[in-house]
Amino acid sequence: MIYHGKALVRSIKERCRSCFACVRECPAKAIQITQGQAEVIPERCIGCGNCFRVCSRNAKEVLSSINDVVDLIASKRKTAAMLAPSFPVEFTDMNHKELIYRIRALGFSTVHEVAFGADLVAKTYHNFLQNNPEKRVIATSCPAIVAYVEKFTPSLVEYLAPIVSPMVAMARVIKKQYNNDCNIVFIGPCIAKKAEEDMDNCPSDVDAVLTFAELRTMLNSVTIPAGTEYACGFDPPFAGKGRLFAIARGLLETAGIEEDLTSGDIIATDGRDNFPEAIREFEKSDTPLRFLEVLSCRGCIMGAGIANKSMSLFERRAAVGRYTRTMLNDNVSATPVDNFVDVSLNRTFRAHDQRLPDPSEERIKEILQRLGKNDLEDELNCGACGYETCRKHAIAILKGIAESEMCLPYVIDRLKLTVNQLAESNEEIATTRSALMQSEKLASMGQLAAGVAHEVNNPLGIVLMYAHLLLEEYGENLQLHDDLVTIVEQADRCKRIVSGLLNFARQNKTICQPTNMIDLVQDTIKTVNLPDEITVRTRIQLDDPMAEIDREQIAQLLVNLFTNAQAAMPGGGELAIGVEGDDTSVVLRIRDTGVGIPQENLSKIFDPFFTTKQIGKGTGLGLAVLYGIVKMHRGSVNVESNTDPDKGPCGTVFSVTLPRFEKKPME
Repeated sequence: MIYHGKALVRSIKERCRSCFACVRECPAKAIQITQGQAEVIPERCIGCGNCFRVCSRNAKEVLSSINDVVDLIASKRKTAAMLAPSFPVEFTDMNHKELIYRIRALGFSTVHEVAFGADLVAKTYHNFLQNNPEKRVIATSCPAIVAYVEKFTPSLVEYLAPIVSPMVAMARVIKKQYNNDCNIVFIGPCIAKKAEEDMDNCPSDVDAVLTFAELRTMLNSVTIPAGTEYACGFDPPFAGKGRLFAIARGLLETAGIEEDLTSGDIIATDGRDNFPEAIREFEKSDTPLRFLEVLSCRGCIMGAGIANKSMSLFERRAAVGRYTRTMLNDNVSATPVDNFVDVSLNRTFRAHDQRLPDPSEERIKEILQRLGKNDLEDELNCGACGYETCRKHAIAILKGIAESEMCLPYVIDRLKLTVNQLAESNEEIATTRSALMQSEKLASMGQLAAGVAHEVNNPLGIVLMYAHLLLEEYGENLQLHDDLVTIVEQADRCKRIVSGLLNFARQNKTICQPTNMIDLVQDTIKTVNLPDEITVRTRIQLDDPMAEIDREQIAQLLVNLFTNAQAAMPGGGELAIGVEGDDTSVVLRIRDTGVGIPQENLSKIFDPFFTTKQIGKGTGLGLAVLYGIVKMHRGSVNVESNTDPDKGPCGTVFSVTLPRFEKKPME
């Protein structure tokens, strides 16, 4: 709604926390969600105040009229205050005479009860229905209901009763009483009254509207001397049954209109959930409904402009009842409404269609599928988004007033996906970090190994050559023969170690060529002299045996694994060789039934020179070389091992995954 050219209700974005309570409570769906923030659409707003009332974060703000009222009071003209019938609900901390005294202390000249305007309106409704028995009518006392009909069911505008609200009726009475020489301020529980005062198609004669909350703010500035007697009451004219107007069905009670439940032609209802349904029911041509009295709140006693939030609905009804009884006990006679028969209570209405075009069924299904609602059972209709059904939410998205992220199950699914992706990314980062650390170690050790091998290789070759010459020349000398054989054997061992160092340190690139992996595995098995105590079992699960690899390097990798497996099974066992894969990779899986690798050693097995073998039995370079070969192929290696028979069969499984096609290095 627009009030004096500004939005009646606005959102404070810094306080909004995307709870969508305002969306859920808005009967006009006048809340637009943009990047998770709720903003009121002024053109669609009906001023019911539900969004303001339910926001626990105080992220909704109603346009204040306090400054306007202060200016009116400061003017040279008389300024009259009109109190809505629901004022006993707000000001429970004082009686009506004290309240009137305090309002006058603010500078108001007179204080009147809007309840007399309600008496006038009730009498007008009674006469109107009697004179038009066939006419179907919607009561127009609630400005939020009038706005809803004008904006969202414009076809029903012609059924709106052409009768002003009690606020306007009382303002016109006061204007007549003071010959139009006064300012008038309405004080009540309703936010929509501010916009009603500003309507261009219905002169309201009201100059400003204060909510009860705003009046309480102004009263805080008033200081009343102790011992003050509050003798004055309301200024005339005096109200009668109109004081009950604030309670649901108050219009029917005041106007003497009976709600016949058997005929169903007169219905009164209230509240956010009920009034839209009642209006839709009225729209049906086959319904017997003739007169519909609806309020957007559960009676004016539940208005959003009431600051006193602690009272229940029934306590508020009781407060109005107590005040009405008090006035009856004071024997203040109601002013006859016939004294003001010449005051016009007529008004007109005008459609302001704010309905958005409905999207096609095909587009609705597209949005539902995007939200993961592929079937009816996927439409949970949980209401977390603020819309009653998933379908209505999808329609709101297409109309541009809602977002996909408002759907809680959708957000949870996306969050789970994101968490899984993050977990995968973290795992990849951890693997990459581990590989980088290993590569750094290998690079450092490789430089050292290359230097050592280069310096040692030449003198070692000379030692080995002369040892063989001495063995040939003095081999028959039994005293020298054993010593010379030992020298030759140990020199050969040193040569093998140096050769291993050179293989480990080499920085050669892989020369990948199409290779039959099955033939490679079978040929390599034949080159390894495995004892009879070890049973070899081969399992091939590979439709396409071809892969782009460096045949010599992978053969060396397999030899190292076969040799280690043999060393792990000194008493014999089973060596299982598996070859499997898919369109993108080939997996070589080597499993032995040996003693296994202790858990504490698994993180060290690829370190250069790390070995658990006895001195002289291993160099500790075999698995380091294997790791380098795998990484040069841009593959991966995984190790699983068990040393505890209670946990299952002992043994070790090496799984080497190689890309089926050569991966080109990144530029």
